[in-house]
Amino acid sequence: MTSEFAVEMRDVVKRFITPEGGEIAAVDHVTMQIKNGEFFSMLGSSGCGKTTSLRMVAGFEWTTEGEVYIEGKAMGHTPPFQRKVNTVFQNYALFQHLTVFQNLAFGLEMEGAKEDEIKKRVGHALEMVQLTGMDRRKPKQLSGGQQQRVALARALVKPPDVLLLDEPLGALDLKLRKEMQLELKALQQQLGITFIYVTHDQEEALTMSDRIAVMSKGKVQQMGTPVEIYERPTNKFVADFIGESNFLEGKIKFISKSEARVFVPSLNTELVGMPISEGLVKGEEIVVCIRPEKVRITEKNAVNQNMFRGKVANTVYIGADTHVFVDLQGARLKVWEQNRISRLDPKSFYAVGQEVWLMLMPENTLVLKKD
Repeated sequence: MTSEFAVEMRDVVKRFITPEGGEIAAVDHVTMQIKNGEFFSMLGSSGCGKTTSLRMVAGFEWTTEGEVYIEGKAMGHTPPFQRKVNTVFQNYALFQHLTVFQNLAFGLEMEGAKEDEIKKRVGHALEMVQLTGMDRRKPKQLSGGQQQRVALARALVKPPDVLLLDEPLGALDLKLRKEMQLELKALQQQLGITFIYVTHDQEEALTMSDRIAVMSKGKVQQMGTPVEIYERPTNKFVADFIGESNFLEGKIKFISKSEARVFVPSLNTELVGMPISEGLVKGEEIVVCIRPEKVRITEKNAVNQNMFRGKVANTVYIGADTHVFVDLQGARLKVWEQNRISRLDPKSFYAVGQEVWLMLMPENTLVLKKD
């Protein structure tokens, strides 16, 4: 019977010995369940444990504690070549002295596949990554994006149950990265193969993933869909790492099942009606979080609650948006205003020193744990 999950990590720990003779937990009691056919991303900064987790799934590292399961089977010390996974690396790891065809055919030849079968599989793999006709070229005769596609085709020439991708777009320029993100997602949907993707790029993870595990210091901080991760981060770290946020420190004055009232010392007032994270209690010191694009600017006090008067401290025009920085009494908030119409008149933008009102909509303002 096929397992519901393509890959599971059950309470996995990976410790390394430091040069000083101590120990460090690169992965610290991580549990993940990755569904069949899912595009799953591990997202975090350098040293968070995402690549080590991927290497344990691949079999390049073994767990110190816990277990990795692939299709319901415990992997233990099963070597990489006996696992139904393939890996695409950031540096592509192509044989520079071989042609594209030879790079793709190498693994099939080692398995003793017949010549006709090799030609058929290689041709199909090149067609999948839109490189038909490039089979006689060597890697140095290809662009970075084409080399990345060759590495991907080599991993798919013998379709695995799970494809592991370790920051495969990291060496590409920004425009090509964005194009490849969409191509990778489309290819994954076409093939129906489970993709496990490691990246430090939050936008990349949001663009491609069905679900994301945000990692820090060897632990999973939050796991969920891109919308859940962005719209309802469970703590300050996730809110700060994914996108940009405004943070205001405060204390809970009242709390119910669905909302809270918080006193914010820097504003010397209370914010009301905000959704809350689980586990918060009255009297607890917390942070109030609101995304810059969700703050509204008006020129007058429109409502009686969650409105604050301030002055524009700075504006930055970046094309699609204008970033407005507003000084309140004791706090500065970032506001992203979308440029919906074409305009050249400087007077159509907010001016430094201009008095404005900021509205913090309760449904967009979150109350989060400090840590």
